Amino acid sequence: MSNWCPVSSSSPLPTRVVLLTGPSGSGKSRLAARSGLPVLRLDDFYKEGDDPTLPLVEGSSDIDWDSPLSWDADAAVAAVADLCRSGRTEVPVYDIATSSRRGTETLDISRTPLFIAEGIFAADVAARCQEMGLLADAICLRGRPSTTFRRRLARDLKEGRKSVLFLLRRGLRLMREERGIVARHIALGAHACGRDEALGRLAACAAGRHRTPAPA
Repeated sequence: MSNWCPVSSSSPLPTRVVLLTGPSGSGKSRLAARSGLPVLRLDDFYKEGDDPTLPLVEGSSDIDWDSPLSWDADAAVAAVADLCRSGRTEVPVYDIATSSRRGTETLDISRTPLFIAEGIFAADVAARCQEMGLLADAICLRGRPSTTFRRRLARDLKEGRKSVLFLLRRGLRLMREERGIVARHIALGAHACGRDEALGRLAACAAGRHRTPAPA
């Protein structure tokens, strides 16, 4: 049985969100930009570097920026809900290199019926968005861990996100853990696929179809 259903054409289409997740470096931002849809950057909801609740990598003094505990899920869901309800919201402007917020900006998508919220923790809010009737789909991009490693390292070095040593340690750890990361996203409700299938699912959502909960 299909887990897709059409939105009724007898009333205006509600605004819904596609949650786009996947390992860091998997190509989420490129895919979101290619879609032409408005994009909410979920990485802007990271906690600041002096937040005492930030988790550490086990056996290390490094902050674990790949743990959902390093991220403000409640604020992210509130922003998604605002966009679905009114078409605009205030979002933080986050500087990854300094692990700090540099103010806020207004994201205005007007009454666009579909937008993307992308980030490595997007699947963590999939169930909440589904319960609130906001979810069009949840997609996890996946590929070869070695390819993701190269893309991630090249991007992070170019942008000066952290020290070279930190980026190498993090990159090697994430490459080893990548299959488990994807499995976690799937368990949280995301559909794992490559770029082409993801574009097809985005097209289905843009055509007015949204995912329904799988039967228990």
